[in-house]
Amino acid sequence: MTGVTADPGQEAFDRYRNLLFSVAYRILGTAADAEDTVQDAWIKWSAADRTQVADPKAYLARIVSNLAMDRLRSTRHKREVYVGPWLPEPILTSADTADTVMDAESVSMAMLVVLETLSPLERAVFVLKEVFDFSHAEIAEAVERSEAAVRQAAHRAREHVRARRPRFAADRSQQRDATERFFTAATGGDMNSLLELLSPDVTLWTDGGGKVRQALRPVVGASTVAAWFAAIGTVTYQGVEPADMKAELVEINGGPGLVFSGAGRVIATVTFDFDEEGRIATIHNVANPDKLGAVGKGAPYSLGTR
Repeated sequence: MTGVTADPGQEAFDRYRNLLFSVAYRILGTAADAEDTVQDAWIKWSAADRTQVADPKAYLARIVSNLAMDRLRSTRHKREVYVGPWLPEPILTSADTADTVMDAESVSMAMLVVLETLSPLERAVFVLKEVFDFSHAEIAEAVERSEAAVRQAAHRAREHVRARRPRFAADRSQQRDATERFFTAATGGDMNSLLELLSPDVTLWTDGGGKVRQALRPVVGASTVAAWFAAIGTVTYQGVEPADMKAELVEINGGPGLVFSGAGRVIATVTFDFDEEGRIATIHNVANPDKLGAVGKGAPYSLGTR
């Protein structure tokens, strides 16, 4: 029986599929759009004259970067007229993402929110340079700009991110401990414990997208945010009684987070950003059902950069 010869084009694409998704997700901020972009990249790769491709990784990175930038430009208007705060689409992440501080930081909800304020070109350049360590020359080829233009975009993006995303030493065990304590306090309605965990000027961002009832503006201050979460175990939410709601501690976007579910579906995710003292400084709460599909699948994504 003659063995089936593997398609080298398919093999090359499969080898870099996770990398392509990792690039596209960081540029776009949604798993659904990133998956569509990777599929579009496969179509282009299949149609290409691959005999002229010396470096499949660089070639595929160029395809997916340009497709992601185009898709981001086309979705900008939807995000600008979005009902309430627009937050990225959360995803469950695997241990290899969380194990590397840079990988975890670059895919955190807080970082993706900052990247949302960049232009599509700046975002793509920042992701390729700062996260995936592409050279300026490689990025220039990928985004089809001059190397000088890429250097300028990289500088602008880096300064913009640095000003809006202060870096603190990432203590994974401290973050997980705080998340576990928050989980216990919120599900038990313990206001005092919640107040101990929260920074005085903590900010809660909620994304319901007009599909479910959420705060349309940021909720600020420890007492207000604590009261918001202390009520979880006492009120019916999205038609689910408190007794029928389940909360689970999971890995979301490279860090510890919470998934709330009930009535056979995911209802919301909650992720945290911490200040230099280890207190919760920002909370991102995604409840728009259109953004919970990736978490609802239950399968973690590998978003490593190497």
